[in-house]
Amino acid sequence: MSTHRYDLLIIGAGVSGTALLYLASRYTDLSRIGIIDKYAAPARVNSLSSNNSQTLHYGDIETNCTLEKALKVQRAANMLKIYAVSQPDSHHIIYKYPKMVLGVGEDECRQLRERFEVFSQHYPNLRLLDKKAIARIEPAVAMHDGRFRDEEIIALGSTNEYTAVNYEALSRSFVRQASSVRNKQVDHHYNEYVSHIRVDDNRFLVETQNTCYQARAVVVCAGGHSLKLAHDLGYGLHYSCLPVAGSYYFTPAVLKGKVYTVQNDALPFAAIHGDPDVLVPGKTRFGPTALILPILERYNIRTLPDFLQVFRFDKRVARVLLDLVRTRDIRNYMLKNVLFEIPLIRKRLFLKDARKIVPSLRLRDLRFARNVGGIRPQLIDKDDQKLLMGEAKINTGIGAIFNMTPSPGGTSCLENAEIDLRIIVEHLEASIDEAALKKELLGEDHRHTDSDFTGRVLSGDDVT
Repeated sequence: MSTHRYDLLIIGAGVSGTALLYLASRYTDLSRIGIIDKYAAPARVNSLSSNNSQTLHYGDIETNCTLEKALKVQRAANMLKIYAVSQPDSHHIIYKYPKMVLGVGEDECRQLRERFEVFSQHYPNLRLLDKKAIARIEPAVAMHDGRFRDEEIIALGSTNEYTAVNYEALSRSFVRQASSVRNKQVDHHYNEYVSHIRVDDNRFLVETQNTCYQARAVVVCAGGHSLKLAHDLGYGLHYSCLPVAGSYYFTPAVLKGKVYTVQNDALPFAAIHGDPDVLVPGKTRFGPTALILPILERYNIRTLPDFLQVFRFDKRVARVLLDLVRTRDIRNYMLKNVLFEIPLIRKRLFLKDARKIVPSLRLRDLRFARNVGGIRPQLIDKDDQKLLMGEAKINTGIGAIFNMTPSPGGTSCLENAEIDLRIIVEHLEASIDEAALKKELLGEDHRHTDSDFTGRVLSGDDVT
């Protein structure tokens, strides 16, 4: 069994893991960095272009975001945008489409007007759109049979922003850029399934079928599998994993951009939206639905045993699930989403939801998107007996970090990587080039000073 030694070893080459690989290689003095994935290439699971919403979330039109949360999301989105547009192949990574959140009916329209009053000062491109304005941007949303639709509608949106990302292409870009950094060892190992992690003499031993990797620090970005590996080390044992799968439907190209709907605050899952698919020309994609499945990767039944290890079913998990089922809105929503998966009836049921966005849709316009959609590993906190809806991270304090569910999705990849990087750098007593990071990813241009490096304190003897 061969051995590789690293300062930092990253497990999982999706968009979160590869973002950390890029930051660590470009902005730190760590000299030996590696990344492992069980598949033959980066971004083969939830970061695969067909397995996520392809949305660059800013928090303005996501009505489940408070202002505080939205501004955090905005910073993360700006980091990703600044990186993506600087790449020579940016046209394959990031896209501009119109975007809006649609309110239908008196109550939802009132909510959006109130949201606009609060959010518009922080989002200068955000506009409050009436029926006529909506019709100019998305005719199929505002019109039906040549007339304005009967219901009261308004929207919040913008027309000239980056709104979509191919997270698979972004992951590959991170790997390329990390590998191009000079005077560093940056390795990527594919087709390597991590079976076990253990600690030996302040080192992490990461075992695969062929290799034992040694690392001073480890960050795991492997979705639900992260929790399994955390349990291996005895961390996060109070967490159970509840995988929620999303499915989509294709229609002809009825939308020019992204149209979201108002979130029901009683539901812990996202409302459906419609938008162009960045890799499927001439189609609009609607979804996602939300279905609880006993697997950690969509369409991969071989991950059933892994799910059973992280589900850790007991009375506390049963109570959380029972509380979900007891809530009328959640119970009805879960039942409806089960029916969305039944071939003979799913199209008719989904059509009603999709018509909230495009009222002229017909049954024959809908086609179930096969092998499209991923899984979000929601965590259950067994101690507090509740379902966790935000990001989930376990920081062991000994140089190992386990990321389960970045929120909101791929948008937060660079910001989440920055958080992990600072923890790891402090643990390893390494340094970050703050000036370069702020200039290149935050759009801030600061003079270089001693304080621009964090992780270790620089004295006069360190500066030449």
